[in-house]
Formats: sequence, C-alpha cells, structure tokens
Amino acid sequence: MSWILQKIVHNEAMRTDPPEIYGWRVYLLACSACCGGMLFGMDSGIIGGVLTMPPFMQSVIPTGTYEEAKANLANLSANIVSTLQAGCFFGALLASPAADKWGRRFALLGSAVTGVIGVIMQASASGHLEAMYIGRLVTGFGVGAASMINPLYVSENAPRAIRGGLTGLYQFFITMGIILAFWINYGCLLHLSGSAMYLVPLAMQGLPAVLLFVGMSLCNESPRWLAKQDRWEEARATLSKVRALPPDHPYLEEEFQAIAVQLEQERALVGGSGFWDLMKEMCLIPGNRNRAMISIFLMVCQQMTGTNAINYYSPQIFKNLGVTGNATNLFATGVYGIVKMVSCGVFLVFVADSLGRRRSLLWTSVGQALAMLYIGLYVRIAPPVEGAPVIPAGYVALVCIFLFAAFFQFGWGPVCWIYVSEIPTARLRSLNVALGAATQWLFNFVVARAVPNMLATVGAHGYGTYIIFACFCFSMGVWVWFFIPETKGMALEKMDDLFGVTQLVQNKVDPEHGLDTGHTEKATQSQVERVASIG
Repeated sequence: MSWILQKIVHNEAMRTDPPEIYGWRVYLLACSACCGGMLFGMDSGIIGGVLTMPPFMQSVIPTGTYEEAKANLANLSANIVSTLQAGCFFGALLASPAADKWGRRFALLGSAVTGVIGVIMQASASGHLEAMYIGRLVTGFGVGAASMINPLYVSENAPRAIRGGLTGLYQFFITMGIILAFWINYGCLLHLSGSAMYLVPLAMQGLPAVLLFVGMSLCNESPRWLAKQDRWEEARATLSKVRALPPDHPYLEEEFQAIAVQLEQERALVGGSGFWDLMKEMCLIPGNRNRAMISIFLMVCQQMTGTNAINYYSPQIFKNLGVTGNATNLFATGVYGIVKMVSCGVFLVFVADSLGRRRSLLWTSVGQALAMLYIGLYVRIAPPVEGAPVIPAGYVALVCIFLFAAFFQFGWGPVCWIYVSEIPTARLRSLNVALGAATQWLFNFVVARAVPNMLATVGAHGYGTYIIFACFCFSMGVWVWFFIPETKGMALEKMDDLFGVTQLVQNKVDPEHGLDTGHTEKATQSQVERVASIG
C-alpha cells in the first residue's frame, strides 16, 4: 500500500514516515467512521424522492385528490427537510461535550443508535405527520453528531501525510449515500406499489447507521483523546496499534511525546478543563480565536457556494435551463450525483495531500464562480422558451452545472471538513469542530429556505440567484488568499506553531517553569520524565 501512495501523494511527510503506518487498519477505521456521512447522504437523498411518491402523499394528506395533495407538497416538503436540519444543528452542538466526556468512538456509537431510532420512527409513522417530524428530528440529532465527531475522530487517528484524504472521505461517503438514495428511490418507484413504495426507502435510511455501529464496535478509541484523559498507557498502546509499529519505535516515540508536550503546554495557558475554561481559552487567546473564526467562515462559505441550492432543487434548476420531462430530469439528477462522487474520489486519491488545502480552495473558488456566472448570464440573455429545443448555449449551461459539482468536490466540499478538524489545538478540537459543523447546518437551512424564493423573484427565471452565488465564490477566493495558511503534511501538534500559540505558551510559562524558549521541539524536563515513565 505504501509504495502506491508514494506514487500518487507528493509531500515531504510521505517520504520520511515509516511505510508500516499506511497499512489497511487506518483505512478501515476511516471508512467505518465515515458511514456517518453516508447516513446524511441517504437521509437527504431518499426523502426528496419519497415526497414525490403518490402513495406517500396520499398517506400524509389523505383527503382530496392526488392533485390536491401535490399542491400542498411544497410546504410539507420544506417542513420535513428543515426538521432534519434543525436536528443536525443541535446534534452537532451536543456532540462536543459528549465526545469530550465519553470519547470519540462511544459518541459515534451513540449517534448511530440515535439515527436508527429516528429511522424506525419515520418508517412506522403510517401517515402521522407528527411521528414523521419527530423521527426526522431524532435522525437529525444522529446525523449532526456524526458530522461533528467523524472528521474529529479520523483526523486524530490518521497519519499526517494522508490525513487530508482520510478526513475528506466524509464528503465522499455523503455523495455515495446520495447516489444510493437515488437508485433506491428509482427502483422502488418502478417495482413496488402501495405503502411499500415509500416504506422500503424510509427503512433503508437506517443501513448506514447500522454499518456505522458495527464498524465503530471494531475500531479503537482516539489515542489523542485517551492522552487528554491522562490514560497514557492506553494511548501509547492504541497509537502503536493504529500505526502498526512497536511501542518503542522512534517514530511512535516522537509522535507520542509531541502529544504529551502539546497537552502540557495547553494546560499551562488556562489550567482548567471545564466548559468555561475552554471557552476562555478559545476566545481570549488570539491563535485559538483565529482558528475558531476560520472554521466558522469556512463553513459559511461552503454553503454560500450554492451547492445545496442544486442538491435540493436540481429538478427546478434543470427545468429553468430548458430540460423538460420527468425522465430527463431524473437522468440529469442522477448524472449530477455520479459526477460529484467520482470527482470527490479523484480529489481524495490524487489531490488532497498533494496539491494541498489552500490551493484547492483558491482555484475551485474561481472555477465555481465562472460556472455560476455563465449559467446566470445564459438565463438572463437567452432564457429557455417552454416547448422550444435547448440551444447550444443551453447545453453549455447544463455542462456548467456538472462542472460546478466537480469543482466543489475538488475544493470546498471535502477541504472545509479537513481543515476544520485539523487546525484546532487538542483541548479545543471537539468544540471547534462542533462550531464549524453547527454553522454548516445553520446555513444549510438558510440556503434551503431562501433558494425557492430567490429562483422565483431574483430576475426572470431566477438568473440573479446564480450571479449572487458567483459573487460569493469570487469573494471567497480573495478571503482564502489572505487568511488561510497551508497545513498539508503537518502534524496536528504543529498547528499551534503555525497559528502562534506555541510562542505565547513559552512566553507565559518560561519564568515559572523554565521552558526552553530556544528549542520549540523539546519538552520540559518534567514532561520528558512523565513521558518516559509512561513507557
């Protein structure tokens, strides 16, 4: 495995690290955790198809004709979709204290159980909207918690040279879940009838949660969380197991000592580990505050690219571009999902840990902006005429939709999750990722609610919607240029150096503890003795 990676991943860490650390175990660990991403993809993808199935509409709106039920679908659809997003928002926030208190692995197991309970409630609702709403909300708690814990857990276990690719698997599994949801809905629509047409897809939403539970039952806890709890012997044993190296290997000893030193330095700044101590550490220390603000802005920008405008309303958008017919729209939506999944896979394998985070965000900002700008100008200058064939410029606009999907998966889709999970200091990692994940869900909700009105009111055929998103994409590139440093190939314990926190620690503790300010790579004597005693 390592020699293959050396051919496709180009960074300094890959050339210097032992090849044993790139064995099968770390990939299985990452894929098991990333089933949480598949849970979100299937939940969001399946409900869109279920909402259009006649048996489902007749069960939730039993009075009147099918056409009357269809007329009420828009409001019902918005309520059901937003209920999941509300649950995701609160689930992401609640997952932070759970992951800190009980561990990343146990919290992921809890999110899987929560997701299964929510799916069972949805499938057994039998036309009762109240049960459907509660089921979607409970599922949202599980999905939101997994979205926060997943990148946190993977980044704390992954070797530094391939951390970007492994953490970005979360986005890949989201797209995989959406593709599976599309084909499940399509198959049930063709081959099932009656209530089974929508009950089977609703029940299938629980499959990723079951896979997540089984996978995490076989995986280890994060060694960095164990170290944070002062369970040093378990942390060393777990790190040795994940890296496939003996406990006394020099590489393992260096990584383990770096973890111990960073924790000692963080405790020297604030001392306590309660919620208000951590908030104080995040808000008052400039390097930590900057990382929290970067995480929040990255997630705001991710949603303001307009990606979920296409995810949620692709049939309407394709119709605005002149594509007519349910079968054609269905095919175009399926191709859109395949493009997203393939692009994300190519990025994770060949680009994430070679090109780096910063450059990926920069060039895809421009690519997304140009694609959205062309679509907006086409709809404004040569709007499609109902019943008329699509002109060549219209086909270019359709290609731009697929290009936008590819650009997003090469940058703002996976990179945001990678960056948010790797830049925080150890004590604040779960809180920082929780803020980023909750922000993502909040603005996901904002976009989902705003886009239908934008398409209806911001210019003919909604051309202004695309131009607004293009402007956001251009401005995001400018922001990245000035405020986002590169983190490719860096150890998690080096992020404090990058954001200036290490020097602050040295200035603070040097007079009291004798920290050697001339050698940032060395631990204090007490830290060395502590690490030695653990071994």
